[in-house]
Amino acid sequence: MSGATVFLHYTQEELNRNFDQRSWAKNALELIARYPGLSGATRARFAHRAGLRYGAHPDEVLDVFPAAQPGGPVQVFVHGGAWKNFTKDDYSFVADAYVPSGVSTVVLNFSKLPAERLPTVVDQVRRGFEWVRANAASFGADPAQMYVSAQSSGAHLAATALGKGASAFVRAAALVSGPYFLEPVMLSPRSDYVKLEGGEVDDLSPGLHPERIQCPVLMAYGQNDTDEFRRQTQAFAAALQEAGRLTKLIDCPNVNHFELMECFKDSGHVMTRAILAQMGKG
Repeated sequence: MSGATVFLHYTQEELNRNFDQRSWAKNALELIARYPGLSGATRARFAHRAGLRYGAHPDEVLDVFPAAQPGGPVQVFVHGGAWKNFTKDDYSFVADAYVPSGVSTVVLNFSKLPAERLPTVVDQVRRGFEWVRANAASFGADPAQMYVSAQSSGAHLAATALGKGASAFVRAAALVSGPYFLEPVMLSPRSDYVKLEGGEVDDLSPGLHPERIQCPVLMAYGQNDTDEFRRQTQAFAAALQEAGRLTKLIDCPNVNHFELMECFKDSGHVMTRAILAQMGKG
């Protein structure tokens, strides 16, 4: 029945639309097309080390953009893309706001679905965080001042990795517009490539396990994000608040999912200012 609800108040058609940001945001393709050019300009602008290996898998590489002055914090960015799109090379532009503020920046790469399963990718992200902690001093950063920021499916990966031990050494995190509860994901077309078994849907839903995250968390979403991505952010934020982990929830005005991603490069944006303030750079 087309009018039957399949999750909360959503019909199947409504749920499908909520997990398709590209159809929700009419300028999505235009914005996504800008990412490689913005990132190429960032790599031309800043000294960096590209393709450093944090593991044996060919996808387990990262780029480092060191700050000019040593001894400062390091920010690790985990990109989005519905768990199946993009690489680190599309997201170098996050360094535009971080590096001039004295923050060394790491842009993490990892495998995509369905080539690898989601538990494997979560473990890659966790191990990437561990590599940064172990090697931060080699590029002039202070390993005791390690932070994480992430957007979209990257926010899910980061939150889940934090809940599997990484938050013990990450000082604070910023999670932006992510899917933190996987039950509705598995009822959407994304289940065509997000293949989970047994208790994995629960285990890999960080919104169900806020107590696993031991560091402070800032959360943000776009006013024009999909209804479900806004709901999930609000629900996870409430759970983190109850667990004593939430520092701030930011509803970023007048931006959709992809416009908000571009705000990472703007040190004056309300979200980016809050992330910099987490590191004492506000």
